[in-house]
Amino acid sequence: MQDSDLIAVSAAAPAEVSEIDLYQKREKIYTRRMEGFFQHIRLFTGWPLLLGYFLLPWFNWGERQAVLFDLPQRQFNILGLTFWPQDLSLLAWILIISAFLLFAVTNLAGRVWCGYSCPQTVWTSIFMWVEQFVEGTRNQRIKLDAAPWSKEKVIKKLLKHGMWLGFAFLTGFTFVAYFTPARELAASFLHFSVNPMALFWIAFFTLATYGNAGWLREQVCLYMCPYARFQSVMFDSNTLIISYDKKRGEPRGSRKRNQPASEHKLGDCIDCQLCVQVCPTGIDIRDGLQYECIGCALCVDACDSIMEKMQYPKGLISYTTENALAGKPVKLLRPRLLGYILAIAIMTLAMIVNIANREAIELSVLRDRQALFYKNEAGQIENLYTVKLANKTQQAQSYKLSIESELPVVLGGNPTVQLASGEVVSFPVKVYLPSASAASRGAALTFFATNKSNEAEVSSVESRFLMPANAH
Repeated sequence: MQDSDLIAVSAAAPAEVSEIDLYQKREKIYTRRMEGFFQHIRLFTGWPLLLGYFLLPWFNWGERQAVLFDLPQRQFNILGLTFWPQDLSLLAWILIISAFLLFAVTNLAGRVWCGYSCPQTVWTSIFMWVEQFVEGTRNQRIKLDAAPWSKEKVIKKLLKHGMWLGFAFLTGFTFVAYFTPARELAASFLHFSVNPMALFWIAFFTLATYGNAGWLREQVCLYMCPYARFQSVMFDSNTLIISYDKKRGEPRGSRKRNQPASEHKLGDCIDCQLCVQVCPTGIDIRDGLQYECIGCALCVDACDSIMEKMQYPKGLISYTTENALAGKPVKLLRPRLLGYILAIAIMTLAMIVNIANREAIELSVLRDRQALFYKNEAGQIENLYTVKLANKTQQAQSYKLSIESELPVVLGGNPTVQLASGEVVSFPVKVYLPSASAASRGAALTFFATNKSNEAEVSSVESRFLMPANAH
């Protein structure tokens, strides 16, 4: 009999909540395969992210890899944009926006991120599918683990772990391909000339993926992920959660198919335990909301399948809210959620403005600290500066330096600088005063760097020109 066809009618009593011993031996969870409405949704949320992760390094944007974090060159290429270490403030914007977006989604719809799009959930689902493909249904896996070692058991275990390691290696290789050009990395493997550092990180992420998705699984969600611990802070009585309707389901009890529950004075729950058997974290949702619940809705699809076969209304376990269960009105928009949305909108707009106004030229000027000014052989007052210029475009550029001041100062040396893409140079610059000026200690001075091929690209930095007070 297939697992999906089983409608168990055990008369076991409902599970009781007890204290958890953190040092108790872990009991392996054998999940039952389940299909349904919400599992089809998970396919449309998890697989696009999975395919995007594996395929993105192989696409080019112009002459460059579409997404490449080139650490040796200190360039972060994302589609048509190039970011530099100086742009790390944008990373802070992205992280803050992502955090507030997670808060808003959690306040509105509970842990849908955990259940549908979290990498731990998606990768674990792949590993569990491999396990079911190789070792069979839930009952077959339980029997296989309990059976003594045999040729068949060894072959199945080796095949499962081999497929796990293969997928984990592909995950590790892809991760490193975001930092080393994917085609170059693949060619180095074919020629057995992989960079030792790249090989180390591939091995590291291969073992990490193999351990997290293959062995730890729900332990990552229960004990390692902080999100499970502080999610309750973002919940309120209008947050969507997966809940069991006790008023409708209790008391539980077994019965024949198509037999109305009213004949036995029982609730709609037949206590088949299917909701527990499909749960990837091994909890019983009928015990109430628990931090271990990742909101994957497997129990919802499992219960709905049983209700359909028993010809009972669906929704005994469903996405609902505390207010809905209590018969109170549900509010979609509430102050906390509106606050999150407003914060996200403001920060997103600020980040877009920041990116749009990001200069393609980076110019910094530092005065000589050894002396305020110099007097050359011609009797002219000189100030010495160190100019740092960076080309933040993806093409070689020629820049012209110029200065402006209320004093008739002159920029010495060659005012034109050639820079390759991403090149950063520092060089000394002299600025001198040809003739005597007013009895002032100095005046404001502005340096300009202008792209000769596009004069609209200009960067400026203010400094100061200093001289003796009695200059004449």
